[in-house]
Amino acid sequence: MEPHRLSRTDARRIAVRAQLLDAERPTDLVELVRHVTLLQIDPTAAVAPNADLVAWSRIGNGYQPAQLTSALEQDRSLVEFEVLIRPVEDLALFRAAMAEYPVYERSRVWFEQNAGFRQDILDRLGTAGPLTSREIPDTSVVPWPSSGWKNDRNTTQMLEFLISRGEVAISSRRGRERIFDLADRVYPPDLETVPADEAVSIRNERRLASLGIARAKTTTFPMEPGDVGAAGEPAIVDGVPGEWRVDAAQLARLSEPFIGRTALLSPFDRLVHNRQRTLELFEYEYTLEMYKPADARRWGFFALPILHDDSLVGKLDAKADRKAGTFTVNAVHEDVPFSKRMLSAVDAEIANLAAWLGLEQRQ
Repeated sequence: MEPHRLSRTDARRIAVRAQLLDAERPTDLVELVRHVTLLQIDPTAAVAPNADLVAWSRIGNGYQPAQLTSALEQDRSLVEFEVLIRPVEDLALFRAAMAEYPVYERSRVWFEQNAGFRQDILDRLGTAGPLTSREIPDTSVVPWPSSGWKNDRNTTQMLEFLISRGEVAISSRRGRERIFDLADRVYPPDLETVPADEAVSIRNERRLASLGIARAKTTTFPMEPGDVGAAGEPAIVDGVPGEWRVDAAQLARLSEPFIGRTALLSPFDRLVHNRQRTLELFEYEYTLEMYKPADARRWGFFALPILHDDSLVGKLDAKADRKAGTFTVNAVHEDVPFSKRMLSAVDAEIANLAAWLGLEQRQ
């Protein structure tokens, strides 16, 4: 197929629409997650936890974190799997890989050496679960070989393996602490297993539908790939080297009028998660600076990218102090000069964010 030729504006609008960040806001949390395929869990809450911030940036102030908790812990329409929140039915796309886990030799040897430890955990959860990792004794025969942060964390390591194998699941959370149970008591009993090759193809197609436009192959990403293989149709973006893959449904929408809005995004938002893609399509530079010394930061500890219509135009440096009841705006960094309309829209969205957090806004 001859590649479609897109302007950068076309490419950006495809990406924004695909991520449900145009003016037509979604209203249902579970349907939102089904479309974007995942919400990343991250403990940083300088403004709000990532999963909540991503949901708020799309749904708006009608979204409340209790809705996510309910979907995860009561309805079970969403599930936490390997630090990502996914629609529960998507587990069918991972079951073939679960059966092969662990795949690396060192991990497989350790897992086999501790077969009794694995069974002890499954038996204890079966009898007494749900439990925290601290409530599960370490009966390992061989310790996990690590001199780093996983040292002396054999129970946690085995639980991670059992989650990846689909034998244990995260039942709920107590604050940030995970509560574990047998997967059979958390996941639906009638989950099918999609064959491995077919599952990869479906995941690529769904990922492209959520991103709109992506590379066929890119650098390795932790947790969730950033590329889409042969999904979609080939495209070339003017001024950007190389070929892309574009979602056919979003291509068809280019003939529709694009109506954008202003949004404050999490640094882990999928629109900006792939920093190279963000630079190429949006000509927008972003680095999460929470790991840098304070005097080396340009934009702030947890600066929020600012989307206006089809462009990323700046960063918001702000912090939520729940004990003090305040939401402090340290700076609004303008990557391009803000017009009066842009300034008004950004100010309104900052006020919406403070109101959603239930905090008093301070400059």
